[in-house]
Amino acid sequence: MSGATGIWEVHAIKYADRNERTRADSFIFYDNHDAPHAMDYFMWLLRAGNRSILVDTGYDHAEAKLRGRPIRLDPGEALAPFGLLPENINEIIVTHMHYDHAGGLALFPNAHLHMQSEEMAFATGPCMCHDHLRAPFTAGHVCEAVTRLYRGKLTFHEGDSQIADGVTVHCIGGHSRGLQAVRVRTQSGWMVLASDAAHYYENFIARKPFPIVVDLKNMLDGFKTLEKLASKPELIIPGHDPIVRQIFPIGKADHINRLDVGPIAEIPK
Repeated sequence: MSGATGIWEVHAIKYADRNERTRADSFIFYDNHDAPHAMDYFMWLLRAGNRSILVDTGYDHAEAKLRGRPIRLDPGEALAPFGLLPENINEIIVTHMHYDHAGGLALFPNAHLHMQSEEMAFATGPCMCHDHLRAPFTAGHVCEAVTRLYRGKLTFHEGDSQIADGVTVHCIGGHSRGLQAVRVRTQSGWMVLASDAAHYYENFIARKPFPIVVDLKNMLDGFKTLEKLASKPELIIPGHDPIVRQIFPIGKADHINRLDVGPIAEIPK
């Protein structure tokens, strides 16, 4: 583990996938919408010295059954190769509260949460009266975040904010009102965990927006923000692209990829 001040290891942890998808599920306005287009589901672990920060939590077996979207690995168990139990996680950056990013909050009972205040306002406000905006959220996950707030274990951030030396968050919006990306200083340069600010490389490289969108302008502007935050485009990590598994080396287990060392192959054209 890196012990240098402000230099972090970054690990992508895959816990699920959905292969019965088409490009219509991933892009609007463009191309052959009937072609297959798979999706991987990740959470991310940041490590420096003795400090670990989890970015997002995945979702658990109960949510998987509810939505008919099975998971391959329980998010808590997915951390075992690092010698971590769920109760060892003390900090979680919640990029946004969609079920696949905040659906495992209850699995990590001791964690202090970091999220954008705008995301909490969105997930608990009048926008949730609309079925299409509410669909990616689950009430129990939102209530878990509110419970952490009342336990004094949630910090709200407004726009750009520092979580630790070498770790900052940046409100992007677009896909969800308070969606935040995470910028991390690594041995390869500034890396940006885009989360759902870009589900796929193709979203930001070709400026093709994802269909689940609250504010299309914010989503499109967000692609440029990701590029400004990262030292180079190949250090922008999309939230759901199986290509991540192809171009970054396998880490401590088959479901883990080591990101901070940089890609070992080019992004396919």
